[in-house]
Amino acid sequence: MNIAVSAISFCKNRTLRSELLDHFPNAKFIDSTGVPDENDLVAFYKNANGIIVGTEKIDQKLLNQFPDIQIISKYGVGLDNIDFEALKRLKIKFGFTAGTNKLSVAELTLGFMLGLSHNIFLKGIPLKSGHWDKNGGIQLSNQSVGIIGCGNIGYKLIELLKPFNCNILVNDIEDRQSLIKPHQAQQVSKEEIFNKCQFITLHIPLTQDTKYLINKKTLKSMRNDAFLINTARGKLIDQEALKQALLNQEIAGAALDVYELEPPIDKGFLSLPQLITTPHIGGNSVEAQLNMGRSAIKHLVEHFKVF
Repeated sequence: MNIAVSAISFCKNRTLRSELLDHFPNAKFIDSTGVPDENDLVAFYKNANGIIVGTEKIDQKLLNQFPDIQIISKYGVGLDNIDFEALKRLKIKFGFTAGTNKLSVAELTLGFMLGLSHNIFLKGIPLKSGHWDKNGGIQLSNQSVGIIGCGNIGYKLIELLKPFNCNILVNDIEDRQSLIKPHQAQQVSKEEIFNKCQFITLHIPLTQDTKYLINKKTLKSMRNDAFLINTARGKLIDQEALKQALLNQEIAGAALDVYELEPPIDKGFLSLPQLITTPHIGGNSVEAQLNMGRSAIKHLVEHFKVF
């Protein structure tokens, strides 16, 4: 079987490459420093029977050119780049395991919360230039935390927050009350989270309904001392609206691992002192990479029966 891997992080991981080649000696790996575009993929997927994808866009127009593809195996957990209607029409199987990077993302989110509350970055980075400011911020313990999206990552975050005795409010499209009740968390509306919580963190997929969930209006409804965290998808937040909210001190700070455009190019936005930034690394710990990669390999192995 001919396997083509276009997920960049998978391709860079020697362990995953070796494990895939053990099952599929003809597997090939794309040579790209960034997310490959359509032209790259058209040339790369030729003769492929199965592919491993990351965040690259997979749609009907692309897939029509490759009648030999039987299965698409997902490296990662975000699904907004996959055209599932096209897969159904073309009878292409989709291999996916949810939650493979949940602990990695949840830990980064907790790190953001601690960094924002204790001014770790706001006061630590200026110290490198000789500016000594001993404003230690606040404690995370006993604060109000709003979690929008209580799937694998959101629920794992609730577990990680247990020692901090936070007042946790949750919003989800599904009824999660029985799941979160043992953690003394409560399911409420988004509006209640925006109005009441000091920490607001996003753990939802990007859809037509969630795009720009955080906008000028919702930012104005938040507390002036609120901190906003996004480790999910960049377009959940209107970045320009967030920039103005931070400049106008409408909220106290934000931490982002994802952006509308990646990599982001608005240097004025990135340089805001109240903003913590990381380059989409939440699900990219060593352990998460192996979990995601091995899951992708497993789906191919089971489909082609090459145990």
